[in-house]
Amino acid sequence: MASASLLKTSPVINKTDFIKGQALRQPSVSVSVVRSHPSGLTVRASSYADELIKTAKTVASPGRGILAMDESNATCGKRLDSIGLENTEANRQAYRTLLVSAPGLGNYISGAILFEETLYQSTVDGKKIVDVLLEQNIVPGIKVDKGLVPLAGSNNESWCQGLDGLASRSAAYYQQGARFAKWRTVVSIPNGPSALAVKEAAWGLARYAAISQDNGLVPIVEPEILLDGEHNIDRTFEVAQQVWAEVFFYLAENNVMFEGILLKPSMVTPGAECKERATPEQVADYTLKLLQRRIPPAVPGIMAMEATLNLNAMNQSPNPWHVSFSYARALQNTCLKTWGGRPENVQAAQEALLTRASANSLAQLGKYTGEGESEEAKKGMFVKGYVY
Repeated sequence: MASASLLKTSPVINKTDFIKGQALRQPSVSVSVVRSHPSGLTVRASSYADELIKTAKTVASPGRGILAMDESNATCGKRLDSIGLENTEANRQAYRTLLVSAPGLGNYISGAILFEETLYQSTVDGKKIVDVLLEQNIVPGIKVDKGLVPLAGSNNESWCQGLDGLASRSAAYYQQGARFAKWRTVVSIPNGPSALAVKEAAWGLARYAAISQDNGLVPIVEPEILLDGEHNIDRTFEVAQQVWAEVFFYLAENNVMFEGILLKPSMVTPGAECKERATPEQVADYTLKLLQRRIPPAVPGIMAMEATLNLNAMNQSPNPWHVSFSYARALQNTCLKTWGGRPENVQAAQEALLTRASANSLAQLGKYTGEGESEEAKKGMFVKGYVY
Protein backbone atom coordinates (compact mmCIF):
# COMPACT_ATOMS: atom_id res chain seq x y z
CA MET A 1 0.00 0.00 0.00
CA ALA A 2 1.38 3.35 -1.02
CA SER A 3 1.63 6.28 1.38
CA ALA A 4 2.61 9.92 1.61
CA SER A 5 6.29 8.96 1.39
CA LEU A 6 5.72 8.41 -2.32
CA LEU A 7 6.28 12.08 -3.04
CA LYS A 8 9.30 12.95 -0.96
CA THR A 9 11.33 13.44 -4.11
CA SER A 10 8.98 16.10 -5.52
CA PRO A 11 10.93 19.00 -7.04
CA VAL A 12 11.45 22.25 -5.18
CA ILE A 13 9.62 25.20 -6.75
CA ASN A 14 11.26 28.61 -7.10
CA LYS A 15 9.56 31.41 -5.14
CA THR A 16 7.81 34.38 -6.73
CA ASP A 17 6.42 37.55 -5.23
CA PHE A 18 2.76 36.94 -6.02
CA ILE A 19 0.22 38.06 -3.35
CA LYS A 20 2.21 37.04 -0.34
CA GLY A 21 3.60 38.79 2.67
CA GLN A 22 1.50 41.58 4.11
CA ALA A 23 -1.40 40.96 1.75
CA LEU A 24 -1.99 37.60 3.40
CA ARG A 25 -2.07 39.11 6.86
CA GLN A 26 -4.68 41.80 6.36
CA PRO A 27 -7.49 41.90 8.92
CA SER A 28 -10.22 39.40 8.18
CA VAL A 29 -12.98 41.86 9.04
CA SER A 30 -14.03 44.20 6.23
CA VAL A 31 -15.86 47.46 6.63
CA SER A 32 -18.68 48.17 4.18
CA VAL A 33 -20.20 51.55 3.55
CA VAL A 34 -23.61 51.74 1.87
CA ARG A 35 -24.44 54.99 0.11
CA SER A 36 -27.37 56.19 -1.98
CA HIS A 37 -26.93 56.84 -5.67
CA PRO A 38 -28.84 59.75 -7.26
CA SER A 39 -30.77 57.25 -9.36
CA GLY A 40 -32.07 55.57 -6.22
CA LEU A 41 -29.80 52.53 -6.57
CA THR A 42 -27.89 51.27 -3.54
CA VAL A 43 -24.13 51.02 -4.06
CA ARG A 44 -21.90 49.19 -1.59
CA ALA A 45 -18.27 50.23 -1.16
CA SER A 46 -16.19 47.53 0.52
CA SER A 47 -12.70 47.90 1.95
CA TYR A 48 -11.80 44.84 -0.14
CA ALA A 49 -13.04 46.29 -3.45
CA ASP A 50 -9.64 46.97 -5.06
CA GLU A 51 -8.25 43.63 -3.91
CA LEU A 52 -11.28 41.74 -5.20
CA ILE A 53 -10.88 43.30 -8.65
CA LYS A 54 -7.16 42.53 -8.68
CA THR A 55 -7.73 38.92 -7.64
CA ALA A 56 -10.44 38.38 -10.26
CA LYS A 57 -8.21 39.79 -12.99
CA THR A 58 -5.29 37.64 -11.86
CA VAL A 59 -7.36 34.46 -12.03
CA ALA A 60 -8.69 35.62 -15.43
CA SER A 61 -5.21 36.08 -16.91
CA PRO A 62 -4.43 35.13 -20.53
CA GLY A 63 -3.64 31.50 -21.24
CA ARG A 64 -4.47 30.32 -17.72
CA GLY A 65 -7.44 28.77 -15.92
CA ILE A 66 -8.51 27.02 -12.73
CA LEU A 67 -7.53 23.61 -11.39
CA ALA A 68 -10.50 22.37 -9.36
CA MET A 69 -9.09 20.06 -6.70
CA ASP A 70 -11.85 20.63 -4.15
CA GLU A 71 -13.26 17.12 -4.06
CA SER A 72 -14.52 16.10 -0.64
CA ASN A 73 -12.47 13.52 1.23
CA ALA A 74 -15.06 10.88 0.32
CA THR A 75 -14.86 11.68 -3.40
CA CYS A 76 -11.08 11.90 -3.28
CA GLY A 77 -11.21 8.45 -1.70
CA LYS A 78 -13.11 7.12 -4.72
CA ARG A 79 -10.38 8.49 -6.98
CA LEU A 80 -7.68 6.85 -4.87
CA ASP A 81 -9.61 3.59 -4.77
CA SER A 82 -9.59 3.54 -8.58
CA ILE A 83 -5.79 3.13 -8.46
CA GLY A 84 -5.75 0.79 -5.46
CA LEU A 85 -4.96 3.27 -2.69
CA GLU A 86 -6.66 3.44 0.69
CA ASN A 87 -8.51 6.66 1.54
CA THR A 88 -6.21 7.99 4.25
CA GLU A 89 -5.12 11.56 4.94
CA ALA A 90 -1.54 10.54 4.10
CA ASN A 91 -2.54 9.31 0.65
CA ARG A 92 -4.74 12.35 0.00
CA GLN A 93 -1.79 14.52 1.03
CA ALA A 94 0.51 12.61 -1.31
CA TYR A 95 -1.77 13.09 -4.29
CA ARG A 96 -2.41 16.76 -3.57
CA THR A 97 1.34 17.33 -3.18
CA LEU A 98 1.86 15.78 -6.61
CA LEU A 99 -0.65 18.19 -8.14
CA VAL A 100 0.45 21.50 -6.61
CA SER A 101 4.18 20.86 -6.96
CA ALA A 102 4.17 20.04 -10.69
CA PRO A 103 7.02 22.23 -12.04
CA GLY A 104 5.74 25.17 -14.08
CA LEU A 105 2.06 24.53 -13.30
CA GLY A 106 1.53 28.27 -12.83
CA ASN A 107 2.26 28.84 -16.53
CA TYR A 108 -1.16 27.35 -17.27
CA ILE A 109 -3.07 27.48 -13.97
CA SER A 110 -4.01 30.81 -12.34
CA GLY A 111 -6.17 29.50 -9.48
CA ALA A 112 -6.67 26.28 -7.54
CA ILE A 113 -9.92 25.48 -5.71
CA LEU A 114 -9.16 23.57 -2.51
CA PHE A 115 -11.18 21.51 -0.08
CA GLU A 116 -11.02 22.74 3.52
CA GLU A 117 -8.61 19.96 4.56
CA THR A 118 -6.25 20.95 1.74
CA LEU A 119 -6.30 24.66 2.60
CA TYR A 120 -4.88 23.85 6.03
CA GLN A 121 -2.69 20.97 4.84
CA SER A 122 1.05 20.79 4.23
CA THR A 123 2.89 18.85 1.54
CA VAL A 124 4.71 15.63 2.36
CA ASP A 125 7.83 17.79 2.80
CA GLY A 126 6.12 19.91 5.45
CA LYS A 127 5.52 23.03 3.35
CA LYS A 128 2.11 24.70 3.47
CA ILE A 129 0.14 23.89 0.32
CA VAL A 130 -1.00 27.52 0.18
CA ASP A 131 2.63 28.65 0.08
CA VAL A 132 3.49 26.17 -2.70
CA LEU A 133 0.63 27.55 -4.78
CA LEU A 134 1.70 31.15 -4.21
CA GLU A 135 5.24 30.31 -5.29
CA GLN A 136 3.73 28.94 -8.50
CA ASN A 137 1.87 32.25 -9.03
CA ILE A 138 -1.43 30.41 -8.42
CA VAL A 139 -4.22 32.01 -6.36
CA PRO A 140 -5.57 29.68 -3.64
CA GLY A 141 -9.35 29.27 -3.59
CA ILE A 142 -11.72 27.40 -1.29
CA LYS A 143 -14.97 25.44 -1.64
CA VAL A 144 -17.36 26.99 0.89
CA ASP A 145 -20.72 25.30 0.30
CA LYS A 146 -21.93 22.37 2.41
CA GLY A 147 -23.37 20.28 -0.39
CA LEU A 148 -26.71 19.59 -2.02
CA VAL A 149 -29.81 18.47 -0.14
CA PRO A 150 -33.42 17.80 -1.26
CA LEU A 151 -35.52 20.93 -1.84
CA ALA A 152 -38.85 20.52 -0.08
CA GLY A 153 -41.83 21.40 -2.25
CA SER A 154 -39.95 20.90 -5.53
CA ASN A 155 -40.03 18.26 -8.24
CA ASN A 156 -37.36 16.05 -6.65
CA GLU A 157 -34.83 18.88 -6.99
CA SER A 158 -31.96 20.11 -4.79
CA TRP A 159 -30.72 23.23 -3.06
CA CYS A 160 -27.25 24.08 -1.78
CA GLN A 161 -26.70 24.52 1.95
CA GLY A 162 -23.92 26.41 3.73
CA LEU A 163 -25.00 30.02 4.31
CA ASP A 164 -25.14 29.53 8.09
CA GLY A 165 -21.76 30.53 9.49
CA LEU A 166 -20.41 31.42 6.05
CA ALA A 167 -19.18 34.88 7.08
CA SER A 168 -17.00 33.59 9.91
CA ARG A 169 -15.72 30.68 7.82
CA SER A 170 -14.88 33.01 4.94
CA ALA A 171 -12.96 35.34 7.26
CA ALA A 172 -10.95 32.38 8.55
CA TYR A 173 -10.27 31.13 5.01
CA TYR A 174 -9.01 34.59 4.03
CA GLN A 175 -6.62 34.56 7.00
CA GLN A 176 -5.34 31.16 5.87
CA GLY A 177 -4.54 32.56 2.42
CA ALA A 178 -7.61 31.86 0.27
CA ARG A 179 -8.55 34.69 -2.09
CA PHE A 180 -11.53 33.28 -3.99
CA ALA A 181 -14.42 30.96 -3.20
CA LYS A 182 -16.60 28.37 -4.88
CA TRP A 183 -20.27 27.53 -4.25
CA ARG A 184 -21.88 24.86 -6.42
CA THR A 185 -25.61 24.64 -6.86
CA VAL A 186 -27.39 22.74 -9.62
CA VAL A 187 -30.43 22.93 -11.86
CA SER A 188 -31.98 19.81 -13.39
CA ILE A 189 -33.72 20.11 -16.74
CA PRO A 190 -35.46 16.68 -16.63
CA ASN A 191 -36.99 17.67 -13.27
CA GLY A 192 -38.41 20.92 -14.57
CA PRO A 193 -36.68 22.97 -13.59
CA SER A 194 -39.31 24.34 -11.24
CA ALA A 195 -39.55 28.09 -10.61
CA LEU A 196 -38.89 27.33 -6.94
CA ALA A 197 -35.61 25.52 -7.67
CA VAL A 198 -34.36 28.27 -10.00
CA LYS A 199 -35.18 31.01 -7.49
CA GLU A 200 -33.56 29.09 -4.62
CA ALA A 201 -30.40 28.53 -6.67
CA ALA A 202 -30.18 32.19 -7.70
CA TRP A 203 -30.88 33.60 -4.23
CA GLY A 204 -28.41 31.26 -2.55
CA LEU A 205 -25.68 32.18 -5.03
CA ALA A 206 -26.33 35.88 -4.52
CA ARG A 207 -26.17 35.66 -0.70
CA TYR A 208 -22.99 33.59 -0.90
CA ALA A 209 -21.44 36.09 -3.32
CA ALA A 210 -22.23 39.09 -1.12
CA ILE A 211 -20.88 37.38 2.01
CA SER A 212 -17.72 36.28 0.20
CA GLN A 213 -16.96 39.78 -1.07
CA ASP A 214 -17.50 41.23 2.40
CA ASN A 215 -14.74 38.93 3.64
CA GLY A 216 -12.21 39.46 0.86
CA LEU A 217 -13.00 36.42 -1.29
CA VAL A 218 -13.86 36.65 -5.00
CA PRO A 219 -16.94 34.43 -5.44
CA ILE A 220 -17.20 32.03 -8.35
CA VAL A 221 -20.89 32.08 -9.28
CA GLU A 222 -21.81 28.60 -10.50
CA PRO A 223 -25.39 27.57 -11.22
CA GLU A 224 -24.54 24.25 -12.86
CA ILE A 225 -27.14 23.11 -15.37
CA LEU A 226 -26.78 19.35 -15.20
CA LEU A 227 -26.07 17.41 -18.37
CA ASP A 228 -28.42 14.58 -17.36
CA GLY A 229 -31.34 14.18 -19.76
CA GLU A 230 -32.50 13.62 -23.34
CA HIS A 231 -33.27 17.30 -24.10
CA ASN A 232 -31.80 19.04 -27.15
CA ILE A 233 -29.49 22.05 -27.20
CA ASP A 234 -32.36 24.53 -27.69
CA ARG A 235 -33.99 23.38 -24.47
CA THR A 236 -30.68 23.82 -22.61
CA PHE A 237 -30.38 27.32 -24.05
CA GLU A 238 -33.90 28.20 -22.94
CA VAL A 239 -33.29 27.02 -19.37
CA ALA A 240 -29.84 28.66 -19.19
CA GLN A 241 -31.33 32.03 -20.15
CA GLN A 242 -33.95 31.68 -17.44
CA VAL A 243 -31.41 30.69 -14.78
CA TRP A 244 -28.85 33.40 -15.54
CA ALA A 245 -31.51 36.12 -15.70
CA GLU A 246 -32.60 35.13 -12.19
CA VAL A 247 -29.02 34.90 -10.93
CA PHE A 248 -28.05 38.40 -12.03
CA PHE A 249 -31.31 39.86 -10.74
CA TYR A 250 -30.52 38.63 -7.25
CA LEU A 251 -26.82 39.48 -7.50
CA ALA A 252 -27.88 43.07 -8.11
CA GLU A 253 -30.47 42.90 -5.29
CA ASN A 254 -27.64 41.90 -2.94
CA ASN A 255 -25.32 44.70 -4.12
CA VAL A 256 -22.69 42.31 -5.41
CA MET A 257 -19.86 44.07 -7.25
CA PHE A 258 -19.76 42.48 -10.71
CA GLU A 259 -16.11 43.45 -11.30
CA GLY A 260 -15.17 41.29 -8.32
CA ILE A 261 -16.82 38.01 -9.30
CA LEU A 262 -16.02 35.13 -11.64
CA LEU A 263 -18.60 32.96 -13.38
CA LYS A 264 -18.56 29.20 -13.94
CA PRO A 265 -21.40 28.49 -16.35
CA SER A 266 -22.12 25.14 -17.93
CA MET A 267 -21.59 25.28 -21.67
CA VAL A 268 -24.81 25.07 -23.67
CA THR A 269 -24.94 21.49 -24.93
CA PRO A 270 -27.62 18.87 -25.57
CA GLY A 271 -28.45 16.53 -22.69
CA ALA A 272 -26.01 13.67 -22.32
CA GLU A 273 -28.62 11.17 -23.53
CA CYS A 274 -29.84 13.27 -26.48
CA LYS A 275 -29.41 11.53 -29.84
CA GLU A 276 -28.71 14.83 -31.59
CA ARG A 277 -25.10 15.71 -30.78
CA ALA A 278 -23.64 19.19 -31.23
CA THR A 279 -20.32 20.16 -32.78
CA PRO A 280 -17.83 22.30 -30.83
CA GLU A 281 -18.75 25.19 -33.13
CA GLN A 282 -22.45 24.84 -32.31
CA VAL A 283 -21.73 24.65 -28.59
CA ALA A 284 -19.55 27.76 -28.85
CA ASP A 285 -22.22 29.64 -30.80
CA TYR A 286 -25.01 28.82 -28.34
CA THR A 287 -22.86 29.48 -25.28
CA LEU A 288 -21.55 32.82 -26.52
CA LYS A 289 -25.10 33.84 -27.46
CA LEU A 290 -26.18 33.02 -23.91
CA LEU A 291 -23.32 35.03 -22.38
CA GLN A 292 -23.99 38.00 -24.65
CA ARG A 293 -27.67 38.05 -23.69
CA ARG A 294 -27.25 37.55 -19.94
CA ILE A 295 -23.75 38.42 -18.67
CA PRO A 296 -22.62 42.04 -18.12
CA PRO A 297 -19.22 42.83 -19.67
CA ALA A 298 -18.09 44.12 -16.25
CA VAL A 299 -17.61 40.48 -15.20
CA PRO A 300 -13.86 39.83 -15.72
CA GLY A 301 -13.79 36.08 -16.21
CA ILE A 302 -15.92 33.18 -17.45
CA MET A 303 -14.41 29.94 -16.17
CA ALA A 304 -16.43 27.48 -18.24
CA MET A 305 -16.97 23.76 -17.83
CA GLU A 306 -16.94 20.98 -20.44
CA ALA A 307 -14.64 20.01 -23.28
CA THR A 308 -11.37 21.57 -24.44
CA LEU A 309 -12.55 21.64 -28.06
CA ASN A 310 -15.65 23.61 -27.06
CA LEU A 311 -13.55 26.11 -25.11
CA ASN A 312 -11.22 26.52 -28.07
CA ALA A 313 -14.16 27.16 -30.41
CA MET A 314 -15.54 29.82 -28.04
CA ASN A 315 -12.24 31.66 -28.16
CA GLN A 316 -12.31 31.75 -31.96
CA SER A 317 -14.93 34.51 -31.75
CA PRO A 318 -14.50 38.00 -30.26
CA ASN A 319 -16.14 38.50 -26.87
CA PRO A 320 -15.70 41.00 -24.02
CA TRP A 321 -14.74 38.41 -21.38
CA HIS A 322 -11.82 36.20 -20.50
CA VAL A 323 -13.33 32.80 -21.35
CA SER A 324 -11.27 30.07 -19.74
CA PHE A 325 -11.56 26.75 -17.91
CA SER A 326 -12.23 25.41 -14.43
CA TYR A 327 -11.64 21.68 -14.64
CA ALA A 328 -11.25 18.86 -12.14
CA ARG A 329 -11.34 15.39 -13.72
CA ALA A 330 -10.51 16.76 -17.17
CA LEU A 331 -7.12 17.84 -15.82
CA GLN A 332 -6.58 15.09 -13.25
CA ASN A 333 -7.73 11.80 -14.79
CA THR A 334 -4.65 10.95 -16.86
CA CYS A 335 -2.40 12.29 -14.10
CA LEU A 336 -3.99 10.03 -11.48
CA LYS A 337 -3.88 6.92 -13.66
CA THR A 338 -0.29 7.61 -14.67
CA TRP A 339 0.76 7.96 -11.03
CA GLY A 340 -0.96 4.79 -9.82
CA GLY A 341 0.36 5.47 -6.33
CA ARG A 342 3.94 4.58 -7.26
CA PRO A 343 6.93 6.83 -6.45
CA GLU A 344 8.69 6.08 -9.73
CA ASN A 345 5.66 7.48 -11.63
CA VAL A 346 5.50 10.90 -9.92
CA GLN A 347 7.39 12.77 -12.64
CA ALA A 348 5.40 11.12 -15.45
CA ALA A 349 2.14 11.90 -13.64
CA GLN A 350 3.10 15.56 -13.26
CA GLU A 351 4.01 15.68 -16.95
CA ALA A 352 0.55 14.28 -17.77
CA LEU A 353 -1.04 17.03 -15.67
CA LEU A 354 1.05 19.69 -17.40
CA THR A 355 0.13 18.29 -20.83
CA ARG A 356 -3.58 18.65 -20.08
CA ALA A 357 -3.11 22.07 -18.49
CA SER A 358 -1.09 23.24 -21.50
CA ALA A 359 -3.78 21.99 -23.91
CA ASN A 360 -6.46 23.98 -22.11
CA SER A 361 -4.16 27.00 -21.96
CA LEU A 362 -3.97 26.85 -25.75
CA ALA A 363 -7.77 26.50 -25.91
CA GLN A 364 -8.13 29.66 -23.82
CA LEU A 365 -6.02 31.41 -26.46
CA GLY A 366 -8.02 29.81 -29.29
CA LYS A 367 -4.96 27.87 -30.50
CA TYR A 368 -5.76 24.29 -29.49
CA THR A 369 -5.48 21.62 -32.21
CA GLY A 370 -5.55 18.37 -30.23
CA GLU A 371 -2.15 17.42 -31.60
CA GLY A 372 -0.29 15.02 -29.31
CA GLU A 373 -3.30 14.43 -27.05
CA SER A 374 -3.99 10.84 -25.92
CA GLU A 375 -7.38 9.23 -26.51
CA GLU A 376 -7.79 8.98 -22.72
CA ALA A 377 -7.43 12.76 -22.43
CA LYS A 378 -10.14 13.32 -25.04
CA LYS A 379 -12.79 11.22 -23.29
CA GLY A 380 -15.89 12.97 -21.98
CA MET A 381 -16.14 13.61 -18.26
CA PHE A 382 -19.91 13.18 -17.88
CA VAL A 383 -21.03 10.87 -15.07
CA LYS A 384 -24.77 10.38 -14.64
CA GLY A 385 -25.98 11.78 -11.31
CA TYR A 386 -22.44 12.85 -10.33
CA VAL A 387 -22.00 14.25 -6.83
CA TYR A 388 -18.98 15.45 -4.86
